[in-house]
Amino acid sequence: MSFLTGLDDTPSDYPFPDAEKALADPDGLLAAGGCLSIQRLLNAYQHGIFPWYSKNDPILWWSPSERAVIHPNDLYINRSLRKFLKKHPYQVTLNTAFENVIQACATIPRSPGNGTWITAEMIAAYIALHYAGHAHSVEVWHNQRLVGGLYGVLVGQTFCGESMFSTQTNASKVALIALRDHLTPAGLALIDCQIENPHLSNMGAVTLNRADFIRHLAANSNLISPVFLQTTELSVLDIGN
Repeated sequence: MSFLTGLDDTPSDYPFPDAEKALADPDGLLAAGGCLSIQRLLNAYQHGIFPWYSKNDPILWWSPSERAVIHPNDLYINRSLRKFLKKHPYQVTLNTAFENVIQACATIPRSPGNGTWITAEMIAAYIALHYAGHAHSVEVWHNQRLVGGLYGVLVGQTFCGESMFSTQTNASKVALIALRDHLTPAGLALIDCQIENPHLSNMGAVTLNRADFIRHLAANSNLISPVFLQTTELSVLDIGN
């Protein structure tokens, strides 16, 4: 039998319980409470755990039994998207507007709860994680206006995607493809999408069971060179090839 672990009275470096002890219902709920310090967040991601909760709820920590992931070489680009990519009007950048991206993502509703799951507390925590060099963003611009993007946490050679947004056609897809194309030569091994959804499945997301995902994290823990994570404009000429 699994029990929910409380973290409120534990230091930020206190280890999480084994992810295999997560509840079956709701699937993947492992612990509650604690804080969103850089140390605790890194500890969580390194063990296949992430925070996900609604405003006015305690911090909830999850490790689902099935994890949606995209293998970089299996990112699927259908014919219409490939045609769009050849003529798209966007400029794509890396790590130039992290705060703007997370704020834009926060306007998009996502379960659990009725509103956004990206609370003010989460925004502050991930901005701190970004300035510490662990969280990264891809921005998509049109006429100098931010129209799409994504952000996530890099854990070794795995990019744990947190959220994406798009206000113009295919902008979030362009961000994902640009991320893949930029980091694959640096050793990117997997894109963690956390929860399966039709949008990601259409782009090649498959599921790994929890044990396999955690083994993957351990086997691909080498750090990607900081050279690939500097603020830069991403080439879009070869996107999708």
